[in-house]
Amino acid sequence: MKHNFNAGPSILPKEVFEEASKAILDFNNTGLSILEFGHRTPTFEAVVEEAMSLVKELMQLDVNKEVLFLHGGASTQFFQIPMNFLNKEKKAAYLDCGVWGTKAIKEAKQFGPVEVVASSKDKNYSYIPKGYQIPSDVAYFHYTTNNTIEGTQMHGIPDTDVPLIADMSSDVLSTVMDFNKFSFIYAGAQKNIGAAGVNLVIIDKDFLKHANTGLPSMMDYSQHIANGSMLNTPPVFAIYVCLLTLRWLKKIGGVSAIQQINEEKGRLLYSTLEKYPIFTLPVPAEDRSLMNAVFTMSDPQLEEMFLTLCKQEGMVGVKGHRSVGGFRVSMYNAMPLESVKVLTDLITDFADKHA
Repeated sequence: MKHNFNAGPSILPKEVFEEASKAILDFNNTGLSILEFGHRTPTFEAVVEEAMSLVKELMQLDVNKEVLFLHGGASTQFFQIPMNFLNKEKKAAYLDCGVWGTKAIKEAKQFGPVEVVASSKDKNYSYIPKGYQIPSDVAYFHYTTNNTIEGTQMHGIPDTDVPLIADMSSDVLSTVMDFNKFSFIYAGAQKNIGAAGVNLVIIDKDFLKHANTGLPSMMDYSQHIANGSMLNTPPVFAIYVCLLTLRWLKKIGGVSAIQQINEEKGRLLYSTLEKYPIFTLPVPAEDRSLMNAVFTMSDPQLEEMFLTLCKQEGMVGVKGHRSVGGFRVSMYNAMPLESVKVLTDLITDFADKHA
């Protein structure tokens, strides 16, 4: 049996794979594959509408929020957001707490002035900065809620009157929060809500009023809203997989239910690693991610032995990102608790033998 701890594209619920595979051969008993189905037909329009409705329901969004499914993944939003909301007269504030935040800052600087309010680069992004001040005169404050590579996570929403923009690509819908506090949310689907190829975007209508005009149509959020995420041919299959995943999340009890499961997975893994001195947890406990746990060993030979054992036992994707090294265990929403238990049993056996 395989246990998929890949950081992304990542594990999805088994029933989502089963339903999606059926739709590849015959979508909704139409005799056509979802891969060849017309996106402007009432049947597929119903898919998009239901997916948008489920996002609003699961996040408990108010009527002022618009939901989009767009091409390009989260990286496209790194430049599309400042293209819409920055210019030489408008300044933005950013939090630099990981690789993806750094990339977003680099893109934003092409469109207007950027103030980095805090950074954890000094310790290789192994912690979340605290005690920083968000300027009151900025167009927005941007931050990444969960840092996939470094294994850190924001466990609260910044208290500010400035419009908040959050990249939630690797922890969206994993924990309960007031999503209405955000003016803009975006998330690549391939970790918690679907297949690679589509990006979830949520925009507050009042914030959208401050967008720049005269943009290319494909970069203009208002155009996408007016066309119901179908300004051009959307990523049909990826949106359908999102719908199936959102249905699954609602069926098991929604965000509050998955948060309890995610917290149990995190407690089990981190408490197991803390028992054994041969493992090192570089992230302080208050900043550790429930989605991506990172750890190392001081002995390179033991690291190689442990990685080999993981592969032998069907643990997929445990090797850490090349920029960090060590190990990374991704425990997204669809990761069953049973797989984490199998891994912690392996960790315990290995540590007992090599302590």
